Amino acid sequence: MRRIAHISDLHFGRHDPRKVDALLHSLDRSRPDLVVVSGDITQRARRAEFAEARQFLDRIGRPIIVVPGNHDVPLYAVHQRFLQPFSKFDRFIAPSGIADSFFGDSDLAVLGLNTARRFVWKAGRVSFEQMNIVRRTFADLAPDVWKLIVTHHPLASVKGEPMIELAGRAKLAVRAVADAGVHILLSGHHHRTSVGGMEPQLVLDGSVLVVHAGTAVSTRTRSAEGNSYNLLQLEAEHVAVTVNEWSHAGFHPARTMSYAFQPALGRLSLSP
Repeated sequence: MRRIAHISDLHFGRHDPRKVDALLHSLDRSRPDLVVVSGDITQRARRAEFAEARQFLDRIGRPIIVVPGNHDVPLYAVHQRFLQPFSKFDRFIAPSGIADSFFGDSDLAVLGLNTARRFVWKAGRVSFEQMNIVRRTFADLAPDVWKLIVTHHPLASVKGEPMIELAGRAKLAVRAVADAGVHILLSGHHHRTSVGGMEPQLVLDGSVLVVHAGTAVSTRTRSAEGNSYNLLQLEAEHVAVTVNEWSHAGFHPARTMSYAFQPALGRLSLSP
């Protein structure tokens, strides 16, 4: 069994310190094998915000994959934005290349892709080289190895839920995802939790699970949804996704969705 905590959109600089401490306590209690952070670590990509985010990450004490979000690119420092957009992220957090984040063992392979871009503020994009990296990374792995991709900007909407803005070239990227046999896509950006199969026009074989995370500790919540994070439990024949929501001064399990896995075929069954 492998357990992955999926947190997103921390927005240090616009965060709630109580929720930061509560999140750390919840992560310590759940003891994930890997913590995935799907972008927007900071609010305005300022040095002090990155420094505070670094302190938070150091306190987790577990293996971590972090990808940048659009808020991690300077907005007002125009010169830095266009010439060194990820310099602070590289210094304080992790390398920000197109695919510098990877975690793998005998049961699990997780690839992080940077979809943030200097020439657009909010939108993101997947490059053709990243699509090739996806194919190469997972090409020789056995069908029963769990294969996941982490991006800030979503690559797909969840079937049965409102369509959301996707990363540029998302449909082409999903083709690479299918070719590589990826099982789960993790993303953030929209501050709304959503879990399920791909929206029909992006469905390939019906076996890719889409998991969007809400905002974990930011005060920038949207609509009626508060702060939350996801906890994935990957086992030999199924995956369970538990949404942990902020309530009563802590993060508590709110709902769990389970899906069957066929290891010999490397396929998820997402049928109700």
